[in-house]
Amino acid sequence: MVAWHGRQISGHLHELAELRHGPGGPGERLERVLEAYAFIQQRRRGHGAELGALLHRGEHVAGAEQHLQHFLRELLAEGAQAGDIRDDVSPDELASYCLHALAAAGALASEAAVRRLVAVTLTGLRPPG
Repeated sequence: MVAWHGRQISGHLHELAELRHGPGGPGERLERVLEAYAFIQQRRRGHGAELGALLHRGEHVAGAEQHLQHFLRELLAEGAQAGDIRDDVSPDELASYCLHALAAAGALASEAAVRRLVAVTLTGLRPPG
């Protein structure tokens, strides 16, 4: 089960990497990555609490979370340089904000609710003013 879960995580990271390196500016790519991540979080609901707790502890999950934090930090820094993302907060803090905010998608029942959560998260990333 843990090996299967490791393959699932690798697949998710690959999907997010493809979106990150896809067409469009940093802001557009970030939006696609965050939306995909939010839907991944929503699908986790199907694990159930006990199975989720078992599957989401361990080094494979910690390593994936660290990779995702770094991955988002780089994309957010690109967005800040392009003027799409606020630059008054460090990309590392913004990456943590995104990951924690979008973890809430795991409690949402509809696609529309997930998209609203992504929109609210993106609003917090916009440059002030």
